[in-house]
Amino acid sequence: MCLLLPASAARSAELWSSEGGERYYSLRTSLKWTSLLSHAPEDTVLYPEHWSASGLWRMRLVLEAQPVSWLKAEVAYEQRARLVSELSGAGGGAGVLFSESDAPYRLSQLDKQLVKVGSTFTYAHELDRALVAVRLTDSELTLGRQAVGWGRGVFFGAVDIFVPFTPLESDREWRRGIDAARVVRRLADTISLDAVAALGESKDASSFAARLSGYVGDVDGELIFGKRCEDYVYAASASAPVLEAELHGELAFFKTPRDLPGGGVFGQDDLVAKAVLGGSYSVDVGQGLMLMAEYHFSGFGMKDVQEAAERFADEDFRERYVRGDTQILSRHAVALQGVYGLAAASPFSVSWIMSPVDGSGVLVPSLTWVFSDNVTLIAQAYVPHGPGPEQGLIRSEYGGAPLSGLIQMNFYY
Repeated sequence: MCLLLPASAARSAELWSSEGGERYYSLRTSLKWTSLLSHAPEDTVLYPEHWSASGLWRMRLVLEAQPVSWLKAEVAYEQRARLVSELSGAGGGAGVLFSESDAPYRLSQLDKQLVKVGSTFTYAHELDRALVAVRLTDSELTLGRQAVGWGRGVFFGAVDIFVPFTPLESDREWRRGIDAARVVRRLADTISLDAVAALGESKDASSFAARLSGYVGDVDGELIFGKRCEDYVYAASASAPVLEAELHGELAFFKTPRDLPGGGVFGQDDLVAKAVLGGSYSVDVGQGLMLMAEYHFSGFGMKDVQEAAERFADEDFRERYVRGDTQILSRHAVALQGVYGLAAASPFSVSWIMSPVDGSGVLVPSLTWVFSDNVTLIAQAYVPHGPGPEQGLIRSEYGGAPLSGLIQMNFYY
């Protein structure tokens, strides 16, 4: 879940450092334990068992090296285990815990299951980062498996064309790495160019895009153009303070090789639009209150989610859904969030993701205990509302989600 909470700083164990700190070697270790208990709607097709439970254990090792001031290398290696109760069906953490699907834009996944016991237990390891970055006077070149994120959106993203987060995904703290070559060059004091070649198993599974970003005073923006797999992309985003609030927006158009079921925009079925409009406002009360709202339009989504069975039978739609092109099933979503106690050791938040089309949604209260820089505990609940499924058929965007409770413990060393 994308929450505006103070993240516990993951301290690095310094293996060696020069006197001035320009050269160093460090190791960062993160341990994560997540437990989820779910109570599913009355639908034995999607949920063979009314109650289900799942657990996820993850260890992440990040080795960073800067042997000289202009050269940096990073490797991130993960091991993860996942245990799901028997016959949990769609209640075993779908949409909440980490997705087990292959990551896009990788020449080789380097993500392998080491142990699998039926449908209940998996143990796997993954190379999630392996990069070398070279810094020059006005440029930086990064080669290898790395994280790339664009845009201003918090819950949703219209211009985040690589590996976006989904709004209800709670277990993923790090953006998944992609195999890419990236160049960032400063063109002027306030303008820079960011070009990325993200490589997949074929040309049609690769992306080549550039972002021109800059700012004037308190207003910043970016223009994006390129090709994402088979789509041509033209996008823009901006953010600025308005009175005492922050506003941000994103708009993207995708020229697709085939007509989109349900139609596109401007009378062209092969022209798809995505947009994000949001803002945040800080209220000076008690230990601080942050309010946020965001609207998302996704032209890749369904006009009616009751068509889900038919649409998921379409290979093109399945590929887009797994890759993150849609983020939501339908075409419209709204997110609201309030976070109290930003400066406290135990901030509390309430988030609401809902569909303005069918009125369904998920209410997510969350409490975080920051014990220290090394230990954080998170407790969350997922309370859905809206029409539930019938005989395996989805009747609303969020109404079929299980009522769930999640506890997560994070250790950083």
